[in-house]
Parts: sequence; structure tokens; C-alpha cells
Amino acid sequence: MLNHEARKTLRLKLPLGMVATKRWLQEQGLSLHYIDNSVRRGALVVVAPGVYYREESYPTWQGVVASLQRMVRPPVHMGGLSAVALHGVSHFVNNSGKPLVDLYSPDKLPVWIDKINVEANFEWHGTKRLWPESLMNEQRVIRHHQWAKGLPEITYSCVEKAYLEVLNEVPKHVSFEHADALLQGLHNLSPRKLDTLLKACLNVKVKRLFCWLAERNQQPWFKHLNPSEYDLGSGKRVIAVDGRLESKWQITVPKEM
Repeated sequence: MLNHEARKTLRLKLPLGMVATKRWLQEQGLSLHYIDNSVRRGALVVVAPGVYYREESYPTWQGVVASLQRMVRPPVHMGGLSAVALHGVSHFVNNSGKPLVDLYSPDKLPVWIDKINVEANFEWHGTKRLWPESLMNEQRVIRHHQWAKGLPEITYSCVEKAYLEVLNEVPKHVSFEHADALLQGLHNLSPRKLDTLLKACLNVKVKRLFCWLAERNQQPWFKHLNPSEYDLGSGKRVIAVDGRLESKWQITVPKEM
């Protein structure tokens, strides 16, 4: 590839605000010699070992997420509270004041993602005990966020999937009260999407907790679901330590609830 063609490829494949690994740039047709020369002359800047951005613009956290999503397999989606927030239901800010970006994937995130200094903290959530990989590729439960005009979109969970991902964090990282308050505002969930997700979900705790909260809040869409089809397992599940047993769904919940 000639130098002027390589420069054009670099601009096309590595938009401003995004990052790329050396390996991925080579897969796009750029030679190792050209990449190293670009670093030496400052056209590419090393942001983490083996990871670069174009000198004109430091990457944003949205650019890092979009870059990650296009470079890795299996799929990585924004999910949980971060995805709920993109749907306008809540805000996702942690104590440091930076956005907490929840990323869901079967495999751990590459180590370089935490070495890039952006205005966000990334949190990995494994999905092997929550979703089958086939669901992670199911476009009906994925949304696309246009964070910058003309640049690759960020993929994130639909609100139904995101809420079930939130329940997977109860009670360790999300309180019962928070999960309950979130559901109170979710009057327009799709029974069809919920049915697909609950049939696919691998986590008994999530499914039982969802049914209890939906019934507790008398959500109108719950009557269109058939919990007997969702493999709710057998035996009791202790979710709230020292809580009371909710006899119908066989889970322990906070006494005050």
C-alpha cells in the first residue's frame, strides 16, 4: 500500500476521538512499518501499550466504547444501569463524579481499556451465567446510540434487557429499593421482548426477582407473561440476608418491603 493510500486508510479506519490496536490496524491493511513510522512522526499517539489515537483529538469514553465494540469478539454491549440511563430512566454517576459505564460481555475486557485516561470508569460484567451468547447477538434486544455524527454507533441493551441486567446486581451493587424504584417508572415494557429475554435468561435469581417486583408493582404488562415457561428452578433462593421469605416466588426479600 502506497503512503498516500495508507494515510487515507488510517483516517478512514481511525476517526478522531476513537482508538485502535496495532493488531486491528494491521488487519485493516496497514503495515507494521507504516504504523511505527506514524508513531515516530507523531501522526499516531500511544495511549496505552499497542493502542493508538490520531494526534488531532484525544479519545472520549464514547469513542473508546465504540472502538472496543468494533474490534473485539464476542460482542460487548453497554448494559445494566448505563443502558437504563441511555433510555432516560436514570442517571449513572458514581461517587467520583465520572460516568460509570457498565459493559457486558462473555469474556473479560482487554487490559488496555483501563489504561486510557477518559472521563468515565468502565465496569465489566460477565454474561456467561446470565445470557447465552446467541442472545448477545440478537438485534431485537439491542439498541444503537449515535454519539457523534458519522462515527460508529455504540450498541446497548434495550430497556427490558438492561433492567434484567440491573437485577443481576441485586443486592451486592444495586439495592432492592433502587431496583423497585426503577421498575415503578417502566410502564411501557414490551411483553414480547420480556418473554424472549426471560426464556433465554440463565439466572434463576434474576427471573424470580423480576416476577416478584413486577407483581408487587402491579405492572400492566406482567399479565401478558407466563412465568411457568421461564425455568424458575426449584428450592429457595436467599437474596436478602436476614430477609423474609416471599412464599410465591421462593426468594428472601427485605423485611421492610
